[in-house]
Amino acid sequence: MKTKVFLIMPPFTQLNTPYPATAYIKGFLNTINVESFQADLGIEVILKLFSKDGLTEMFCHTERSRGAQTPNAQRILSLQHEYIKTIDAVIAFLQGKNPTLALQICQEDFLPEASRFAQLDEIDWAFGSMGTQDKAKHLATLYLEDLSDFIVECVDENFGFSRYAERLGRSANSFDELYEALSAKPTYIDHILIALLKEKIESVKPTLFLISVPFPGNLYAAFRSAQWVKKYFPKIKIAMGGGFPNTELRSLSDARVFDFLDFITLDDGELPIQLIINNEQLNINSEYKRTFLLENEQVVYKNNSTKSDYKQSEVGTPDYSDLLLDKYISVIEIVNPMHKMWSDGRWNKLTMAHGCYWGKCTFCDISLDYIKIYEPVAAKLIVDRIEELVAQTGETGFHFVDEAAPPALMREVALEIIRRKIVVTWWTNIRFEKSFTKDLSLLLKASGCIAVSGGLEVASDRLLALIDKGVTVEQVAKVTRNFTEAGIMVHAYLMYGYPTQTVQETIDSLEMVRQLFEVGVLQSGFWHQFAMTAHSPVGMYPEKFSVVKNSNEIGTFANNDINYTDATGIDHDQFSFGLKKSLYNFMHGICFDYSLQDWFDFKIPKTKIQPDFIYNALHEVEDFKIKPSAKIIWLGGKPAIETFTKSKKGNSWEMMSLTFHGKKESFTIQTNKLEGEWLVSALQKTSISNSKMATFQELKSDFETHFQDFELFWFSKPLMTLREFGLLVL
Repeated sequence: MKTKVFLIMPPFTQLNTPYPATAYIKGFLNTINVESFQADLGIEVILKLFSKDGLTEMFCHTERSRGAQTPNAQRILSLQHEYIKTIDAVIAFLQGKNPTLALQICQEDFLPEASRFAQLDEIDWAFGSMGTQDKAKHLATLYLEDLSDFIVECVDENFGFSRYAERLGRSANSFDELYEALSAKPTYIDHILIALLKEKIESVKPTLFLISVPFPGNLYAAFRSAQWVKKYFPKIKIAMGGGFPNTELRSLSDARVFDFLDFITLDDGELPIQLIINNEQLNINSEYKRTFLLENEQVVYKNNSTKSDYKQSEVGTPDYSDLLLDKYISVIEIVNPMHKMWSDGRWNKLTMAHGCYWGKCTFCDISLDYIKIYEPVAAKLIVDRIEELVAQTGETGFHFVDEAAPPALMREVALEIIRRKIVVTWWTNIRFEKSFTKDLSLLLKASGCIAVSGGLEVASDRLLALIDKGVTVEQVAKVTRNFTEAGIMVHAYLMYGYPTQTVQETIDSLEMVRQLFEVGVLQSGFWHQFAMTAHSPVGMYPEKFSVVKNSNEIGTFANNDINYTDATGIDHDQFSFGLKKSLYNFMHGICFDYSLQDWFDFKIPKTKIQPDFIYNALHEVEDFKIKPSAKIIWLGGKPAIETFTKSKKGNSWEMMSLTFHGKKESFTIQTNKLEGEWLVSALQKTSISNSKMATFQELKSDFETHFQDFELFWFSKPLMTLREFGLLVL
């Protein structure tokens, strides 16, 4: 029997763009000629709920059941007709289909307002720097968040726009609580999900149902979906994979899980899924790759296939067909240009490299294959996939979802994009390493890179060394400066509560972050509290980090997050509010003059960081040494040339004037005629259109066959001007 696959992303992940897992697998299935259909049930549930019919039914359900208890919910219920009247227009606006509505929304007498709008008084000043469309998106987001608050209070306490029943998936060592929830009657949101799922299953008629579970907030809906399919379509085989099983379910032993599922696969899904398909088509039960299943009422893990996983060059281009690409909703939760990129705009997701080229950070799950096995994709193939996705989706925005994109590969991708003369907008995750020079940043910007995110983690050199991050705070400052000056926005992931971190180090980290924002080299950030995971060096060797596991017991369901005791005995939870509140203000460019004590309602020590530490780090004398192997690239065009004679004290010599026309401005340099002629030739050789890049040593050798002292010429005023306008050293 020929296999037909149905892939879903269960509620909820993102409102603005599809999570790419099902698109990656569908792209692979295309390469082995397996028919498949995919659906993002998260966005489809949202669109059903947040519609005129959906809100009408929801408000009726609320009045029939428990009603509204708090004054805020009572206000929303009393304004239900205003919400029902406006919801379709607002959703269409957030889908980019109704831009003129922004004018009405911004007048602030169009949308009904509840408690979320109270924060407007605090951030009204920020709207001066926002356009009408962004301001309207932010107001519409507050409107949706008011409705979300109402749903949580009156309809389904587990609701959340980017997660559903997340509590049931977090640190779920036992399956008991989730099993109990699945044994209860379906919730209001469940009924919407099941109705959509029923429609899809009856239409697609699959033989294999694949569920991707990237996060804890997808787990409950994944099992609820599987439960319904297992009950009403028992012949359909069901498999689960994704980020949550990869990290949490590696020691699974509870047989009840397989009341809902037939298979759970770990790590890269392509080969495990192909082997499941082969077994089902041949009606055998033989080879499997990294797959849990039930045999004789016992959970078994089968990894008996000798076949190697597919190379990244063999897995195909992600396929976004079937997904409702024009229906996703762009929202702006916070008025910060960098921060909003996660929730605003449609992004095609791609990967430059499998795994992490650094692979040393001690808090990270570096023992697992998805990080441990590093395999970059060739730049030409990456850009081929970019062009394929632009043709398929009509979207030119790309988010490279790498663990950490390699600088050398980013350079090659940027060069390939520019040489092909394609227009794309892209961003990715990086390590703040010294390879990201000013010139590389300018090249990335020229190719369409608009933002990077990276882990600063704990802004303390002692702790960065303990983490084995391979960077220093000073280095991070210089790299973020390079990106910022090139016009690339920077987001930093920040961490507190790392093992042995002292109160003094937490406060000093905050001061470092304050200074980075104050000098303008960071645009966005997010603090998260350290969590010890089973597959990280800290979790595997806690004694090396002065922590003690509270229990060595392995659960029968999820096993990743580990409760531990830090030798310092510090309550790191107490810093959460102050760190996040201060960062919120720094991201809006204010409150840099506040004392750090002002952010906390308990006594903290004074920072030991000098107030000009970051400023001084950024104003150190630069090293002008250039490696002989460095590649020289000219991003500009051909100059207009004029020759003239210059005279002084009876002597005359021929000069050359070179005028270059850039997109924003024109500029002219002058040099003697012979050196000018050599320079024109050199610019042609180093033009970005040439696939073979000249090195610094090659230019030096060529120059010195005609003249003397290339370094003197290279650091002359005319060449320094060219360096400012696109003569890059890479």
